[in-house]
Amino acid sequence: MEREFINPAGIAKPTGYTHVVAAHGGKLVLISGQIGVDPQGKLQEGLRAQTVQVFENLKTALAAVGATFDDLLKVTYFIANYKPEDRATLVEIRAQYFNAQQPPASTLVGVQALAFPGLLIEIEAVAMID
Repeated sequence: MEREFINPAGIAKPTGYTHVVAAHGGKLVLISGQIGVDPQGKLQEGLRAQTVQVFENLKTALAAVGATFDDLLKVTYFIANYKPEDRATLVEIRAQYFNAQQPPASTLVGVQALAFPGLLIEIEAVAMID
């Protein structure tokens, strides 16, 4: 499988993501939005704890198909009642999981609410594996 991480001239340099990711010759993996609930069904408290749990859930979902964070092509973040300072928490935590040299394409969306009360973040992902 071939992957290209492209940051074209003419678009401002990204921080923590790639503008364009192209992939050829692999198996596409779509991961539903993951939330800050642990394996026992307990909702974690606060944005930081929920974000860590979401990334751990993503790690488990990726492993289920033999993938890792390096196989991610695109992630979409949804943060309830988004405030600009929430981005710093997200950036700090995702840096512990993503390949800084080839991060996936990404989109951050502030939303009014998520699937049920208390949810603060949800992340969906697209990966490609051999």
